[in-house]
Amino acid sequence: MYSLTTYNRNHNNDLFNPFRALDEMERDFFRSDALAAMKTDIRDAGNSFILEADLPGFKKEDIHVDLDDQSLTIHAERHSATEDKKDNYLKSERTFGSFTRSFSTEGIDTSNIRASYENGVLTLELPKQAPKVETTRRLEIQ
Repeated sequence: MYSLTTYNRNHNNDLFNPFRALDEMERDFFRSDALAAMKTDIRDAGNSFILEADLPGFKKEDIHVDLDDQSLTIHAERHSATEDKKDNYLKSERTFGSFTRSFSTEGIDTSNIRASYENGVLTLELPKQAPKVETTRRLEIQ
């Protein structure tokens, strides 16, 4: 059976680095599969921020976006067909379980957030709060 290996462009074979193996071991040990399953892009669109989260293979019903006073939390849960039928699979690499990411809502107008899910991408439009204009006034002394 053939297998695929990941190409790592940081390797240069002409220089010996005794710490390379230790660095790779540390990266592999602390690698988070949960974060790998929910990668996000956030971009500034002028009056709002656009957050796009990759959630391939999730059903819309299994994705929840929750707001509290200071954060927005995306929670998604996926079940695998291999949970019940392990005998027929030779190899199973697709992940299942629950995945969660939280983001600060500082500077966001949380009452007008819009969400959509299409082609495995959750898109949130996060409108910016109107900047507070500080006004000063002189008080009359009586």
